[in-house]
Amino acid sequence: MKHGSLLNYLRRHEQSLIGNMGLLLDMCIQVCKGMAYLERHNYIHRDLAARNCLVGSENVVKVADFGLARYVLDDQYTSSGGTKFPIKWAPPEVLNYTRFSSKSDVWAYGVLMWEVFTCGKMPYGRLKNTEVVERVQRGIILERPKACAKEIYDIMKKCWAHSPEDRPSFRVLKEQLVLVAQGLTD
Repeated sequence: MKHGSLLNYLRRHEQSLIGNMGLLLDMCIQVCKGMAYLERHNYIHRDLAARNCLVGSENVVKVADFGLARYVLDDQYTSSGGTKFPIKWAPPEVLNYTRFSSKSDVWAYGVLMWEVFTCGKMPYGRLKNTEVVERVQRGIILERPKACAKEIYDIMKKCWAHSPEDRPSFRVLKEQLVLVAQGLTD
């Protein structure tokens, strides 16, 4: 993948990308399709973020870095002791109980979408992990990026529903994002 990580690509090309909502949304849709594939095959990634996606020629984006991925039989995986996970991409059930599922990946995907539409800004800025945990537990979510349409931000917010059951599946997210993308081209 000749352009390296999605995070670095977004940061390097911010000037040309920031106004191109269609391209940014397409990148999100590609990641969503990859995650829908994992979800369908009962895998959870557990470390989804822009830094763990790769960009190839013609803006092809692939999900990568499966170092923390797990195959799950009963839809969730509770980590026992010592598991490190990225706080700024973690939902309440991971922060409180280290309980991972496809729905915790959906939360992280919402943060990845935020990263894409800010062209690689750090979620929650300079806040310390303890401050991020406190905000997430109080239901305070990331603000809408300037370059992000309300319809897209509304989908991000669905990813950040406090309860995992209230978050959409990747399959549903993909359908919703494709509809928004069609609306942009009409």
